[in-house]
Amino acid sequence: MEYEIKQQDKFRFIEEGNGEPLVLLHGLFGALSNFRSLIEYFKQHNKVIVPMLPLLEMDILHTSVGGLAKFVHKFLDIRDLDKVHLMGNSLGGHVALVHTLKHPERIKSLILTGSSGLFENGMGDSYPKRGDYEYIKKKTELTFYDPNTATKELVDEVYSITNNRLKAIKIIALAKSAIRNNLGEELNQIKQPTLLVWGNNDTITPPFVAREFNKLIPNSELHFIDKCGHAPMMEVPDEFNAILHKFLKKLNEPATVG
Repeated sequence: MEYEIKQQDKFRFIEEGNGEPLVLLHGLFGALSNFRSLIEYFKQHNKVIVPMLPLLEMDILHTSVGGLAKFVHKFLDIRDLDKVHLMGNSLGGHVALVHTLKHPERIKSLILTGSSGLFENGMGDSYPKRGDYEYIKKKTELTFYDPNTATKELVDEVYSITNNRLKAIKIIALAKSAIRNNLGEELNQIKQPTLLVWGNNDTITPPFVAREFNKLIPNSELHFIDKCGHAPMMEVPDEFNAILHKFLKKLNEPATVG
């Protein structure tokens, strides 16, 4: 399924369906393909919007979690989006958190899956020599419980990014920014209902990270999915979509008076 990429000012994005906006933010090596099942399912219920995050296009000074959060703020502003359900995977979750802390007024709920912001195992200290395809393949496979989820297409995509010197520098800058930008002391300020969906086999942001988010974000609920790694919406889309749909439906039910 190919989607039309729309453009407004400097912003490129996909927008499918109608209803309350569900805005999806991808991670460091993320791409549109990460959200395909999610878009197909939720465009029947929501206006699903995926902005193309300029991970590798920003100048090096602004290549940071904060720089991306500003970008998202301007995007929501220019699209005049309100009552937004903001979802992020990995680095995208971190950006969603920073945006929500700074500009809570447009955000109706927050959905985090494998989010950084507290702790993550990135590329580690052994950042690859450019041109080491096997290393990139193994690292990409580690994202998932089932290594076969890392298709050749996905590995090639990651390889082409890390094999470009300037792109590799920006990836490292973003990864370091994510590690520096620890939100532990601020998370109690988040008032929005928050859904945490985590793979029980996530090795990048392990299950203890999800429990810590759950403890620190006041109005949050946590769901673990077995046999699932760092990107549940890719690896177990049906289960992920069911959990998210139930959460969104519950938000729109009238409050019962006890």
